[in-house]
Amino acid sequence: MNREYLRWYSPRLHRDMELLVFGHAGAKVLMFPTREGRFFEYEQLGIVGSLADKVNAGQLQLYCIEGLAEESFYDRRRHPADRMARHAAFEDYVLNEVLPLMAAKNDNDCTIVHGCSLGAFQAASLVFRHPHLFRKLVAFSGRYDLTMQVESFGDLLDGYYDDQVYFHTPTHFLPGLDGDWRLEKLRQLDIVLAIGNADPFLDNNLQLSQLLGQKGVRHSLHLWDGRAHRAGAWRKMAALYI
Repeated sequence: MNREYLRWYSPRLHRDMELLVFGHAGAKVLMFPTREGRFFEYEQLGIVGSLADKVNAGQLQLYCIEGLAEESFYDRRRHPADRMARHAAFEDYVLNEVLPLMAAKNDNDCTIVHGCSLGAFQAASLVFRHPHLFRKLVAFSGRYDLTMQVESFGDLLDGYYDDQVYFHTPTHFLPGLDGDWRLEKLRQLDIVLAIGNADPFLDNNLQLSQLLGQKGVRHSLHLWDGRAHRAGAWRKMAALYI
């Protein structure tokens, strides 16, 4: 399998950013890591390996990036507004640095966005905000509202709320998309959600599925046995859904 390491200084994030590219051709897959994961996480967890046959056959090319969660949503030293600003800068980096790199390396017209856990939120937020840029979303074990409190998982914004929070939270802004150009683009996407039936964020996934259904957005929601919030389940999901 072709494996390429890339690193450059991001003027939008004011720091060096790293990523790994696996494969030589095929649909491009932009992969967001989990909360504490780095750009090499999916290689270490075996998720890249679970896709090896498709990658080696030239069906998929994987782009594994940093997620910067510890500098945004999980940086308690920052005011919540600054956490959101850092996330917005990260999105700007993805849109204006990573996606152009992917386009330059591979002219395939299909771009898939994938993530697990917090990476699923980042993937979904990006795709639902910019659906014209993508063909498919594949999100595993996601939490699509970071302001909700479930079990030991608290509000990552400490009760703070503004337009940035609203427009980056899928279950908040989707209801207001009537007549918006994004809605028509969302209806053209292939959207796959997978979650364990004992995952604490199951209800949030059911809510997102209901919202998409109400908007006429085609999607599938797959329920797995147990919590399924772990690498072993994600490897199996990836082989099936990506």
